[in-house]
Amino acid sequence: MMQWLMTLEWHAIVQIIIIDLLLGGDNAVIIALACRNLPPKQRRQGIVWGAAGAIILRVILITVAVALLDVPFLKLVGGLLLLWIGVKLIAPLETGSGEHGKVQASDRLVSAIKTIIVADLVMSLDNVIAIAGAAEQADPSQRTGLIVFGLLVSVPFIVFGSQVILKLLDRFPIIILLGGALLGWIAGGLMATDPVAAAIVPQTDTVLYLASAAAAAFVIVVAKLLERRLRPASGA
Repeated sequence: MMQWLMTLEWHAIVQIIIIDLLLGGDNAVIIALACRNLPPKQRRQGIVWGAAGAIILRVILITVAVALLDVPFLKLVGGLLLLWIGVKLIAPLETGSGEHGKVQASDRLVSAIKTIIVADLVMSLDNVIAIAGAAEQADPSQRTGLIVFGLLVSVPFIVFGSQVILKLLDRFPIIILLGGALLGWIAGGLMATDPVAAAIVPQTDTVLYLASAAAAAFVIVVAKLLERRLRPASGA
């Protein structure tokens, strides 16, 4: 058992858990909104089964996404999307309830579960891309296991500890900043290892490290510039 644990890619597991915690706030809100009209006895069932269905679908999506990352240009596109997701994590551009307002509550258990799964599927593009990028760094034989393990570990925190997480993020904003930088770091590694980029850029540890560091810095700088630009408008 200990030998098996030692062989796991723990850096990828930690990245997956952090990503899912940071980007999982919407999912916790979806679950709460969808189940709010259920009878008290059915709310826990709706939360458990809805979250389980959403997680199974997400594992399938992420596994497919990881497999597709070997196609030329897809890592470049995925990396660019991750950069934007990282910027939006630090400097959110939306105001109000946004997509959450479209999530309908249901007084039937099956309908609530369907709502959770469908809404989670629509709103989980950021999680899928980010987790696929983190898992792609690991040994191919461990990727699916890492995805499942990382999601399973983070689900209890998202479903039952969302309020605690939100309070921690409010109290320590540096967590959000570091999370955005982590997404940038993964994006830099993805883009640098795309088959197209690999034909041009040497695939050495130094080059990959510099690409990841540059992308992480890019996310922070752009997000801070956007924050400065949006602050006067929001205060007006």
